[in-house]
Amino acid sequence: MKTDDIILVKPANKKEMDVIVAFLNALNIEFKAAEESLYDQEFVDKINKSRQQVKEGKTVKISLDDIWK
Repeated sequence: MKTDDIILVKPANKKEMDVIVAFLNALNIEFKAAEESLYDQEFVDKINKSRQQVKEGKTVKISLDDIWK
């Protein structure tokens, strides 16, 4: 039986990737590792920059009254 379903798995590190690959191989499940990120690098950089700014306390508060101005 063959299925057209696709499962995306995002291991956090090489160890997790090795375990997933070993598991899929043990079950004879065909897989292909993505060669590129699914996200545009510019977008990823913006998100990472924003996360860093939050960690550093560099945030801006906007009141609900001013949010649409």
